[in-house]
Amino acid sequence: MIPKIQNVLYATDLSKNSAYAFRYAVNTARKHDAKIHLLHVIETPSPAAEAMLMLHIDPDKIDQRRRESQQNLVRRIEERLKQFSERELRDDSETLKRVVGIHVVVGDPASEILNKTDELDCDTVIMGTNGKGAISHTFLGNISERVLRRIRKPVYIIPLPKGETDITLGEI
Repeated sequence: MIPKIQNVLYATDLSKNSAYAFRYAVNTARKHDAKIHLLHVIETPSPAAEAMLMLHIDPDKIDQRRRESQQNLVRRIEERLKQFSERELRDDSETLKRVVGIHVVVGDPASEILNKTDELDCDTVIMGTNGKGAISHTFLGNISERVLRRIRKPVYIIPLPKGETDITLGEI
């Protein structure tokens, strides 16, 4: 017996056209009478970026500035995702009610997707892949691949169309 889908996690990197996969999350939620959680992970800065920061900012103030900067960025991205979902579902208030959570976290994207899937008790994950780099990184993105290797729940990897779609998070 196939388990009932009650919670859908839509993970987005906010890249151009990544919102295309949102329609798949919406479709899945409608068909299964499920809730939708939107997730964006702000990638932790690399050690090189941290070293550069230390050259320009007093080490005593780095933690405070980092916290303030991350809090501001998280708020802006949460608002952007909220506006996007409201705009995308403006003609469907019932489906908009299915969007029960907007989550923005800092960390390793693959690990945080896995953590949120467990924390929110999501039954499936839907994410796009934009296929950058060496032959589209063998047809999947690095994060998508790392999630697939470790997750024990269904994952839908939505190939993003070439060119422009009629929706994009970049417009918000």
